[in-house]
Amino acid sequence: MVATELTSIEPATGAVLWRGHSGDVDAEVATARESWANWAARPLAYRTEALRRFANVVRRRADAFADLIARETGKPLWEAHTEVESVIAKVDISVKAYAERSAQRRLDAPMGSRIALRHKPHGVLAVLGPYNFPAHLPNGHIVPALLAGNAVVFKPSEKTPAVGEFLVSCFHEGGVPEGCVRLLLGGPDEGKALAAHDGIDGLLFTGSARTGIALNRAFANRPEKILALEMGGNNPIVVWESPDVHAAAIIIAQSAFMSAGQRCTAARRLIVDERVHDQLIEAVNGLIARIIVDEPHAKPQPFMGPVIDNESADLLTESFLELMIRGGRPIRHLERPKPDLPFLLPALIDVTEMNDRPDIELFGPILQVVRARSFEDAIAEANNTRYGLSATLLSQNPALYNQFWANARAGIVNWNKPTNGASSGAPFGGIGWSGNHRPSAFYAADYCAYPVVSSESEQARASIGVGLRDS
Repeated sequence: MVATELTSIEPATGAVLWRGHSGDVDAEVATARESWANWAARPLAYRTEALRRFANVVRRRADAFADLIARETGKPLWEAHTEVESVIAKVDISVKAYAERSAQRRLDAPMGSRIALRHKPHGVLAVLGPYNFPAHLPNGHIVPALLAGNAVVFKPSEKTPAVGEFLVSCFHEGGVPEGCVRLLLGGPDEGKALAAHDGIDGLLFTGSARTGIALNRAFANRPEKILALEMGGNNPIVVWESPDVHAAAIIIAQSAFMSAGQRCTAARRLIVDERVHDQLIEAVNGLIARIIVDEPHAKPQPFMGPVIDNESADLLTESFLELMIRGGRPIRHLERPKPDLPFLLPALIDVTEMNDRPDIELFGPILQVVRARSFEDAIAEANNTRYGLSATLLSQNPALYNQFWANARAGIVNWNKPTNGASSGAPFGGIGWSGNHRPSAFYAADYCAYPVVSSESEQARASIGVGLRDS
């Protein structure tokens, strides 16, 4: 594969941030393959200590890391700092998860023998990272994979290669062998080549449903390889019997517009009791008018920055126009204050009367509003999607939450909390087009090692009591 030049552009300024070249897939996989067995043979305590040193490196370089994340993604500096904190915290969380999910166990068995349960690493795991959380989300795969004894070939998004390069350098500086964490730079071609490579034992993916479904098809005849898919969502937030309109408006804005709407758990659909619709929408619209959208280092600090690039901004603008053409009623238009940069102002659009509403993930600051006549209709509307990642109910009625929790089809179901901001100390994943039943975060340990059950005895003892002729 011929190396091509790569360029990373700061979304907020249009300036070139980083230049590099695409990598060699075969070479990176081969290096990881040569290195993983020695890493896997090391004691768990050795791997744990190396990862703790990695966390200390990130802690020491936190300001530079956050600045780079902010510049390459466009997210506010304060939010970039929270991402760096998540990278650091992932080590302790993964150590705890490994002890709980992958611990060695002994069970008694007849004739003085025992049953032993241990876990083995898969070998070489490929990690494909997204651009919205270019450090935290791939790190959420890499750390538990390394802890379990795997080697990793990590391909960051072609939109955030500089953050990927920085992350890998922190692993190496912390003492994780260079052969065990390989950086593969490149675009879609390198990603496809890595996913199809015979030298990997599995693929851990975070990204769009379209790409995830393509990977699922490609792995259909490769059952010997683990595939963990963490995809997007068309997430609902339902408001019913929630008298504190101001608090509801804040949670709605946090759910829909944090990270410029570029979170897989962001609220895409606001489903509201038609009897209180006007009051709630007025509060949400008024709050949106106060949201500061600016470059990452601006003062006062912005709530959100631009989307990742002009192409994404163009597609979101076209999608908003398509919603209008198909019958959506704009409450607040999707405005683009700087035509040459991908800043978008949050938008609201009522799609209640639209026929055949598109079931897609609009990965940006667009919130669709649906008015419902009954709570049962609201739940049905919440489930009116092929996705199933996150869902929230805003209500002061516990009975309604019990009903919502029992019937909402999602891997994350929240009550009076935003749809986003999931805890790394719990499993994270969804159903339908949101994942393939391989939740990440605390449950990442489950797909980073496989259980091996052994029946063991220190002496060979055997007898056949039935079915033999007398000697």
